[in-house]
Amino acid sequence: MAGIAIVILFGAVIASMAVAMYMYSEYQVNFIETKAGEPVTVGPVEYTVTFEGTHEGDKETQPENTFVMIGITAKNVGDEKTVLSGGQFHFVDEKEQKHEAVYGEFSAKDLLLEGLEPGKSIEKTTQFDFPFNEEETYKIIIRPQKEQSTVDVAVICITNC
Repeated sequence: MAGIAIVILFGAVIASMAVAMYMYSEYQVNFIETKAGEPVTVGPVEYTVTFEGTHEGDKETQPENTFVMIGITAKNVGDEKTVLSGGQFHFVDEKEQKHEAVYGEFSAKDLLLEGLEPGKSIEKTTQFDFPFNEEETYKIIIRPQKEQSTVDVAVICITNC
């Protein structure tokens, strides 16, 4: 009787380990690395990100350091309307520190929250405030919106790749 209980216990442990490994592999983040100007697909959206330069803001919004602007071309390659936001984009420096997008109205193309219909494209910009050094390598990380239900994350080298 005790032998059967031990076999059942080991069977349950092995089954739970198998389920855990399956779930781990199913939801493991898939990092897609590319360079600025090259298209990359994250969920239902194909992005092309470019380095647009630096600026000092405007009368209403001044940076603590320097604003670094990126250009974003996004095309919905899915079947349903999707949403893009500046919060999906993170600037990563050589020290692996993440910098959030800064929202302002620097141009009519600034990305805040944008609906994107299937098959349609948009061109937007966003900026990040940090001490920019032309000699360093910087990356943009694009994370999907929660509704896009994908494990893909793009890592795009934008300077000194």
